[in-house]
Amino acid sequence: MVIKASCRCKATTFEVFCTCSFCSKRGSLWAYYSPAQFKLTSPAENVTVYEWGSKTVKHGFCAVCGCGTFTETPDWSTGEPDFDNPKISVNSRLFDDSDLDQIEVVVIDGKNLW
Repeated sequence: MVIKASCRCKATTFEVFCTCSFCSKRGSLWAYYSPAQFKLTSPAENVTVYEWGSKTVKHGFCAVCGCGTFTETPDWSTGEPDFDNPKISVNSRLFDDSDLDQIEVVVIDGKNLW
């Protein structure tokens, strides 16, 4: 689904392909890991959390620069939240020294699936 967007004054407009209402606005490319595979190496106070709606997912972002960093979420692969199988999704656009063009991307239609 194509979503049209514009700045406040409408001088700049653009279109994006959306996979979920929040992440499409944020511009993240999520890579999913188990909590055991994730380790926060900076102080916890450097991360601010945003939760919306049902408060099911904790969206983390840097409290200093605002970059969307990681989320704490149940597994949504079936379309329903699996709280017994939590995931950490990491914004892979933040990976240091990584060529994202070399990584296979599987698009999940989170906007319509969930």
